[in-house]
Amino acid sequence: MICKINSNAPFSKEEIVNLVNDFHSKGTLLVKGNRNEIKFFKSKHFILNIKSFKIPHLINKIAYKYFRKSKARRSFEYATILLEKGIGTPQPIAYLENYNWLGLTNSFYVSEQLETELTFRELVWYPDYPDHENILRQFTKFTFNLHEKGIFFSDHSAGNTLIKKMPNGKYEFFLVDLNRMAFDRKMDFNKRMQNFSRLTPKKEMLEIMSEEYAKFYSETSSIIFEKMWFFTNQFQEQFLKRRRLKKQLKFWKS
Repeated sequence: MICKINSNAPFSKEEIVNLVNDFHSKGTLLVKGNRNEIKFFKSKHFILNIKSFKIPHLINKIAYKYFRKSKARRSFEYATILLEKGIGTPQPIAYLENYNWLGLTNSFYVSEQLETELTFRELVWYPDYPDHENILRQFTKFTFNLHEKGIFFSDHSAGNTLIKKMPNGKYEFFLVDLNRMAFDRKMDFNKRMQNFSRLTPKKEMLEIMSEEYAKFYSETSSIIFEKMWFFTNQFQEQFLKRRRLKKQLKFWKS
């Protein structure tokens, strides 16, 4: 096992390894998906979030051993870079990787468990959510800051931003699910607008975000909206196409 601990974290390697070894028998389940599982564990220091990544298929087992960094390692390293750049994300604590003679078997990413009020998804589901438009505008400024810092978050989707209300009426935003991210990118106009495509299919939300983005970018809100709407529709069409294909494959398998 490889175990890398954040030097600023108040944990020993033994403590982290013991928690991961108990992952399947202890902890409180947060997410159990087809690919990954997330639990939180209460420690003597604070609450930890542990993400267990799906065991990779044969080709990726080899790739993650010799050619690519694992998703757990990328999550840890990208979180560290985000914090250095002043972008919110839960504090990275550690990553762990298990290997056998063939390649990677499983991996874990350990971070601080943040208590927040909502994710961006609630803004999509509940248009009457309190302070909806204000949160949406502050989120747009947050995304603009990402772009200005050359950060392209490939999984910039509704469930991957945690939102916390602060006492002064401002909101703080924290990115999660970090393993697909690029830094020091040249963020041209199309790339910026494409980065909004996974967030919401709702036209009225995009109208607000395009209006807010135009306050900071040298383009009109109408042109910004047209591009946001184009890339959003493109993503939705591709998403529906993939879902129809999966249903067809399941039908033939059954």
